[in-house]
Amino acid sequence: MKYVTIICLFFQVLSFTAFGQAYKYHTVAPEENVYRIALKYNLSTEDIYKYNPDAKNGVQVGTKLVIPIQGDAVSPGETATKTPDAVTFRTHQVEKKETLYSLSKQYDVSIENIKRYNKQLYSKELQNGETIQIPVFAKREPGIAQPKPIVSAPAQTGKTREHIILPKETKYGIARKYGMTVKELEELNPMVDVLHPGIMLKVGTAVLNEPVIITDDAFQFYEVQPQETMFGLTRRFQIDQDSLVALNPALKDGLKYGMVLKVPTKDSSGRELEDVEMPVAETSEIKRMDLSNNLKDFSTKNLVLMLPYNLSKVRNDSVSNSVKVLQDDRVMRISLDFHSGVIMAIERAKELGISTNIKVFDTQQQASRVISIVQSNNFDNVDAVIGPLLQATSEEAASRLLREKIPVVSPISNRELKAIPNLYQARPSDEMLRDAMIEYLRKNAQGKNVIIVADGASTGVKTRLMNALPNARTVNPGANNVTETTLAAALVKGRENWVILESESMGLLSSATSALNRLARNNNITLFTTNKNNSFENDVVSNAHLGRLKFHFPSEYKEFDETVKDDFIEAYKAKYNVIPNKYTVRGYDLTLDILLRLAAMGSLEKSVEANIITEYVENKFLYRANPNGGFYNDAVYIMHYNEDLTLSVAK
Repeated sequence: MKYVTIICLFFQVLSFTAFGQAYKYHTVAPEENVYRIALKYNLSTEDIYKYNPDAKNGVQVGTKLVIPIQGDAVSPGETATKTPDAVTFRTHQVEKKETLYSLSKQYDVSIENIKRYNKQLYSKELQNGETIQIPVFAKREPGIAQPKPIVSAPAQTGKTREHIILPKETKYGIARKYGMTVKELEELNPMVDVLHPGIMLKVGTAVLNEPVIITDDAFQFYEVQPQETMFGLTRRFQIDQDSLVALNPALKDGLKYGMVLKVPTKDSSGRELEDVEMPVAETSEIKRMDLSNNLKDFSTKNLVLMLPYNLSKVRNDSVSNSVKVLQDDRVMRISLDFHSGVIMAIERAKELGISTNIKVFDTQQQASRVISIVQSNNFDNVDAVIGPLLQATSEEAASRLLREKIPVVSPISNRELKAIPNLYQARPSDEMLRDAMIEYLRKNAQGKNVIIVADGASTGVKTRLMNALPNARTVNPGANNVTETTLAAALVKGRENWVILESESMGLLSSATSALNRLARNNNITLFTTNKNNSFENDVVSNAHLGRLKFHFPSEYKEFDETVKDDFIEAYKAKYNVIPNKYTVRGYDLTLDILLRLAAMGSLEKSVEANIITEYVENKFLYRANPNGGFYNDAVYIMHYNEDLTLSVAK
C-alpha cells in the first residue's frame, strides 16, 4: 500500500476520473475489513483486490484504498448525479480488435454507460463473439463530444492490471516496469494523452520487481529503434553489454524494437552524451580504397610483433620434441602460421617501396610476460604493435602502451575487447557477425517463407530473429532432434523457403540438415545460421547437404578462390610448398593493411577518420571508432556454400 500512501501525501483530493471511470479513496476505519468495505460500495472483494493487490494481506486502520465507483453506486453521505436512463438498446456482437473505446466512439456513448448495462464488463475485458447491449438515450449524454470518424484502437492482447500514476512518472518509466513498449501502453490507454498523478492506467502483467524509475541526472530512458542492435547500443551509450543488461534485465530475453531501456546520460569522463560528437566514421560515407595506389610516406615503418610462440616448451637439441610440441600446442601453430603471413606482407610492402623494421617477442600466453616485454624494451619509435593473440594479453599490451599512444592491433580475438583508446580489434566480434547476419536476413527476406528452428539454448537469438522477421514461422525441435514431418509442415511449395537453424547440438544440426536435404528434392530451400559454430564442422553434419542447401553464414573472412590466380598465394606456395591457411592469410592481410595505412594516411587513427574500407586476399577492414575509446573492425562477409562445396560471398 506504500505507493497509494505516497500519492495521498501529494494530493488532498478524494476522487479523480480516468477513461470515463471514476474512483475515490476510502480510509479504513476501525473494525473494517475488505469484505465490509466491499459491501459498503456495492462491490465484490475481488474488485477491491483488483485495485489494491496488497489488501490481500489484510488492511490496517488508516490505510487508503482505491475504490472504483460503478455506475450509480455512491458512498454513504454523497449525492448522486444520475445519468438519464436508456430509452432503448441496440444489440452488438463483438468482433476482433474491437474495444470499449472503439464502441464508445462508434455509438456515441460513454464507456461507463456501456459498462452500466453490461455489468460483466466491470471485471473482465470484451470477448470476441460476445453479445452486449448498447444503450440509446433520448438526448446526447452530457460531456460527450461530437461524433468523429471511427478509428478502431488496436486489439488488447493478454492480461492486464492497473497502475496508479505517481508524481514525475513518465510513459517510458511505466512501460519499462511492465515490460511493454510505449506504443503498447498508449494502445491500452487510448484516452490518456497526458499523464497526471492519480490516474489509473492499464498495463501489462510482466512486472519488474522494482518501482517505476524516475529519471535523474545519471540516467534517462531510451526507446529502441528499428534495426538497432545490442552492439550499437553499447557504443551509443558508452556502456558495456553486461552493465546494460544489469540496468535492463529484460534484455536477457533479447532486444526488441520499442523496448524502453534505462541508459546513462554521461560518458566515462562525465560529459553529457548529447554533447559528445559522434566519430566521423559513424556519419560519413564509406570509401573503398586500394591504398597501394595512394602511398605518400615512404619512411621506414617500425612494427612490433607479439605472439605466443611458447618457445620455452621446445628443446633445441631434440627434433622429436619440437614435432610433438607443435602437434600438441594449437596456439603455437597459429602463431607460426600467422608469423609466416606477416613476413610475406613485409616483403610485399618492400616491393611497393615501404621498408619495415620489425621486432618479435614471445608473450607465452601470459599477461605478466607482456608487462615484462614493455618494461624491458624501448617502444619510442614504434608505429604499431601487432598482437598479442589473446584477449587478456592484447588488453594488457594496450594498457601498458597507452601513455605512448602506440596502436595495438588485436588480430584474431573474437570477443569484444575493453574500450582502450589505442586498442584496435581487427577481427569482428561474434556478436557483430550475428548482427550482420540478422540485418542481411531482415533486408532480403521479403516474399520468402522464413522458418526459424532454434533449440532451448538459443532462445535469445530466436527472440531477436522473430523481432527482425515478424512473419517468420517457428519450429521447436524435440530433444536435440527435429523430424522431416515437422519441417515439411512448415514449408510452402512454390515459394523460396528460408530456414534459419540455431543450435550447437550436433544431433539437432545433423537431423535438421539431413531432413532438409531430402525435402529440398521437391522444395526450394536455403539454409541460414547466425553462428557457424564448431558443431557445423563435425563429421556428422554432411558438407554435401550444406552445399545442396546453399548454406549461408556470417564470417570475418572469405576463403580465397583457388581457381583465380593470386600473387600472394602463388608466392607462398612457391616458398613453402603448401597452400596458406586462414591464419597465414590473416597475418598477411592484416600486416599489409597496417603498413599501407601508415604509408597512405600517416597513422592508423587518421585512416579511421578517412572512413575507408580495404580488402585483400581473404579479409577486409573497416575500422570504427568506439565512442568510449579504441576501434573495432566492422567489415563482415555473408558467405554461402555452392553445390560443389566452394564458397562465395552472398549478393
